Order: sequence, then structure tokens, then C-alpha cells
Amino acid sequence: MEAAINELDRWLRHEFVDLNTELEEAYFAARSEILDGPDLEKTKRAILEDGGTLIARIVGTGRIPADARERYRLLGAVGFYLAACRRHEVESGGEPLATAWSLANRLGSSLGVAPRFVFAHQSIHNPAVRGTFLTFTSLRDEEVFIRGNALPVLAYQRAADALRRIPPMGVSSPMATYLFDQARAALDDVLRFNRTLGDELDPDRFFLNIRPYFKTYRVGAVEYRGANAGDFAAINEIDLLLGLCDAADPFYQHVLAEKYPYVPPEDQGRLRAAALAEPLLAAFLREAAAGSAGERLRPNGELFLEVCRAHAAAYTYHHHRLVKPFLERPAEDALPDRREDITASGPPLDVVIGGLARLSDLRAARDRPGLTTARASLDRLRALLATGP
Repeated sequence: MEAAINELDRWLRHEFVDLNTELEEAYFAARSEILDGPDLEKTKRAILEDGGTLIARIVGTGRIPADARERYRLLGAVGFYLAACRRHEVESGGEPLATAWSLANRLGSSLGVAPRFVFAHQSIHNPAVRGTFLTFTSLRDEEVFIRGNALPVLAYQRAADALRRIPPMGVSSPMATYLFDQARAALDDVLRFNRTLGDELDPDRFFLNIRPYFKTYRVGAVEYRGANAGDFAAINEIDLLLGLCDAADPFYQHVLAEKYPYVPPEDQGRLRAAALAEPLLAAFLREAAAGSAGERLRPNGELFLEVCRAHAAAYTYHHHRLVKPFLERPAEDALPDRREDITASGPPLDVVIGGLARLSDLRAARDRPGLTTARASLDRLRALLATGP
């Protein structure tokens, strides 16, 4: 089994990358998302059949790794293959795909996750070999996209870890001051990384050659939504711990429930815990309303408000300077038969953009008709903090 897995990994790092890159260069030269033709079909069949043969060898051993991390990595490897088959529209592959589906379902069931490739398989669960991690192609813009999204994930995780440690010690603790400062610095990093991504990533390359690998694809009879760089618990932990989003809100409940099968296994417990935790905003209001803001509560409260502003700034930038110019705007020029298959999330693009806009307003505490946010509570906290000795 180990030898068969290693051979699949070797193929994914070499021939697989070369085949995909050859196809992407042909598509890009024609300014088309997909092309047909005898030579291209031969390359597509090589991906389907060569990868299918290697996966069949793993299935033929009758075993899967005992270690959960190794199973998750293998699920990602199979997912790379399935995502590429979907991208090049060779999903009527018969036995090769059926075998891969079987292995993906077995791995997903053992881990309690969706049986498909997700962004974690390209970022934090993607071991580099001689400095190179698994990618679909050798295109520079794919590496820019992966790195440019993975670094904000790590920064969000750093912020969430800092905020997660505050409730047991209380919002007025002198130790919490350090943690609020760390969370703010991490969220400032998110904005910095997002700006770098926006500057370095080519919109046309992203739309034509990278985005299609993140689409929905089937595993057996079930269609699973595509990979999303936000499929981690950290950003939702921050939403809920700060008190900017409410776990009782039906809209936000849907966000959490929809995301749950697509986050790494270790993140699932964090999503559940964040939905049960008392928001820091509520803790500040309770303590500040009890009397004087106090020597430590005021600076901590001011730092908390800075963390909220940093969270809002990072996500607002992402929505307006990454989602819109890299996805919404290019979609306007897509052929009519391609517009219904633009997003990774499954629903039509306008529905996805509407949901992201609502999240952006919640995270920025920006009230608008039909949406009440945490704005009033944040304003009340500012007033209470201003009435100290």
C-alpha cells in the first residue's frame, strides 16, 4: 500500500503537472476555458487513465492508512485526480473514475469529511518535497494563488488561537491585553497578504486556468461543491468570538452547516465550540455596564474594537478587491453556456456574491435595510468605555 501511494504522489508531482500545464497553455492561447481536439483529447485521456491505474493499485491492496493524517493526505491526492478530470471534462471515464470514487468515499467516511479535494489539501496538508508542494500545473499564477490564500489562512488561525484563549481569563485580564494585540497583528497580516495576492495574481490566468480546478465534482452519484479557500474554522471562530456574527442567526447557521464537511477534521470541533462560546463583545458589555470601565478594561476594550476593525478591513478588501475583480467581473464575459458553472460553491454566481456581501456587512458591522448587525452593541461599548474615571 505504501509503495502504491508513493507512486501516485510521484506521478502527481511530475507527469500530472506536465499534462495539465500543456492543456492550460492551449486553453489560454485560445482564450477559452476548455477546448477539444485529437491531441488535446489524448492528453486528457492520459490524465484519466494513468491516474486511474495508480489509484487502482492502491485500492487493490485492500487497505487504507491507519493514521488519520495519512488518510486525509491520500484523500487529497485522489481529489487532485478527480478535480483534474472534472476540469478537463473527462468525467465519463468508466472504471478509472468508479475506482477513485470508491476510494474517496471510503477515506471520507473514515474521517467524517466530504470525500473530495478541498483547499486544505493544497495548503496546510500538502507536504513540500525539495521546496515544491503539490499543484495542478506549473503555472506561476497557481503558485501565487495557493500561497496568497494559504498565508491568510495561517494568519486567521493565529488570530483565532489568540482570541480563543481569552474567555477563560476574562476580558479585563492583563494577560488578555497581549492576546488582543496578537489577534490585531494577525488580522493586519491577513489584509497585507490579500493586498499582495491582488497585486500579483493575473485575473485572466486565474479565471481561465486556476478557477476551473475548484469546481463542483461528482463522487459516485453525489455532486459535492467545489474547494474554497475559506474552508477552515478560524474565520468563523473570529466572527463568533468577537460577537460580530450570531450562531443563532439562520443565515449564519447555514454558513456553518454548509462548511462543516469541507473543513479539515481537526477544525470540526473548533466550529462546534465557537458556536457555544460567549462572545467577547457580550463579556465586555456585561463588565463595563457593571460600573466603572476600570484601569484594565478600557485599554482591553479599545484593543478589542481595533481587532473588530482589522477583521472588517481584511474581509472587506477580500470581497471588493479579490472576489469582484477576479470572479464577478470576468464572469460577465463568459459564454452563456458557461455562466451557470462559474462558482466553486454550486449556486448561481449572483446568489454566491449576495451571500458573501451579507457576510462582509456582518463582519464590518454595517447595518443596511433588511440586515441588523452588531453595530449598536459596538457603539454601546464605545460609550461605556468612554465613561471611566
